[in-house]
Amino acid sequence: MPVVELAAVTKAYESKVAVRELSLKIEAGQMFGLLGPNGAGKTSSIRMMLGITMPDSGKVALFDKPFARKSLDHVGYLPEERGLYKKMKVIDQLVFFGELHGMKAQQARQRATAWAERLEIANALELKTQELSKGMQQKIQFISAILHDPGLIVMDEPFSGLDPVNASLLEQTLIELKNKGRAILFSTHRMDQVEKLCDEICLINNGEAVLSGKVREIKSRYERNRVIVEFEGCADFLKSDEIAEANNYADHAEIKLKPHGDAQKLLHEASAMATIYRYEVVEPSLEEIFIQTVGGRANA
Repeated sequence: MPVVELAAVTKAYESKVAVRELSLKIEAGQMFGLLGPNGAGKTSSIRMMLGITMPDSGKVALFDKPFARKSLDHVGYLPEERGLYKKMKVIDQLVFFGELHGMKAQQARQRATAWAERLEIANALELKTQELSKGMQQKIQFISAILHDPGLIVMDEPFSGLDPVNASLLEQTLIELKNKGRAILFSTHRMDQVEKLCDEICLINNGEAVLSGKVREIKSRYERNRVIVEFEGCADFLKSDEIAEANNYADHAEIKLKPHGDAQKLLHEASAMATIYRYEVVEPSLEEIFIQTVGGRANA
């Protein structure tokens, strides 16, 4: 049963079509990445999903039913722009947000405290928002989105402002929520997080889906023509005729082979010149696929 479904939705603003006949489904227990360059239509798609705007054509369904405002009681939303009250204590506004979703004040306070401890920010509950760092504010906003235990969690750039430690903490939390059956959609420019976390993606450009499906299946469509080499010694093998591009870093090189380039021949050349500690032929990263798909066609 799809938790959220967009069926051929289209949305135009005056003469500009922001989204054109976009279709996607997200199931319970699934992490879904909505990707695209700036201005591609990601935020417009999310707004239709949440009833902030209505599609000009097509249908939106939540929890296997036609869109209804009541269904939003079971949706958590973390927008890209922070919506916290700067001069209000963190705990007071978390309780307030919980009450807006029908929670009792005591229950909201208990859950807010538990989540703050889980996300290692319990010492911020009695502070005002304006006293917190951007990363701490992002974690508070995340708590406000999941406090009422929604079945669908929608996040726009959830890792914004987070350092690597806190980004990892958020990743672990999202995986836990997914394993509990929550449907999670997030839009982000961080391809590394998408590649690590998402089961499926939809890449949109100029309002249209240009690539969609399971991450594993999408990556399998592309030739394994990337090589990672950790070595010590002469780097002249990076001039090989098998190589289209090569970047030599402090302790390793990242190589793109020419079409039908021979990785075994390159390994033989490299081992004749240097000590090889690691030689791995890999498929292109999701970031490379993203650039290849929208490169030259992205909106300004």
